[in-house]
Amino acid sequence: MAKSEVKLIGKWSSPYVARVKIALNIKSLEYEIFEENETFNPKSDLLVQSNPVYGKVPVLIHQDKPICESLIIVEYIDDTWSSSPSILPSDSYDRSVARFWAAYIDQKWFPPMQSIITVEREEERKPYFEVMEEVVEKMEEAFVKCSKGKQFFGGDKIGYLDIAFGSFLGWLSVIEHDYERKVLVEEKAPNLVKWAKRFVADPAVKGLIPETERLVKLSKALQIKWRDAIGKT
Repeated sequence: MAKSEVKLIGKWSSPYVARVKIALNIKSLEYEIFEENETFNPKSDLLVQSNPVYGKVPVLIHQDKPICESLIIVEYIDDTWSSSPSILPSDSYDRSVARFWAAYIDQKWFPPMQSIITVEREEERKPYFEVMEEVVEKMEEAFVKCSKGKQFFGGDKIGYLDIAFGSFLGWLSVIEHDYERKVLVEEKAPNLVKWAKRFVADPAVKGLIPETERLVKLSKALQIKWRDAIGKT
């Protein structure tokens, strides 16, 4: 497959883009990356043309056809290159469970992280930390059930739910660093703590979860942007 057949519009800091990169790595696919400005100021013409509805990354372009939304892209990659290692579970029930928890993560995990960075006072952050701790509790239980005693949510190898959840580990480290409050702790989530270490060290993931220090610098700029956006609403 020619590298030019697969293009990815993304940002180095985006956990949603990381999902797609991990999936491409699992399938051993070559691709051409187009990096957007971190604050989308301005958005590239390619992004606007490829995702005119939301104007967001990631966008996968395969044979000049754009596919949007990270989890949809991951499924597309799995379906299109089906002869390579599978990402989604083969069992239909297990697939539905993985999709359920992936949707739960997108609804419940990143929004409070963004709110923690956005609000100014410590007391305002408390309810958002509580939501994140609740998610960790639920995901610890989900890991025990989905992994069936193996190393990953997907079993012996990284799968769909591992990608959905693990892509946020870089931004979780920013939250824990900036506000000196650990969310993923062994006392409450021993299986997830061990899973997280295995996940970031996996060959398909290694180097794709941004370093904490680099994300911390970016979070300061995003903090200003998000607060300004709230002020204008």
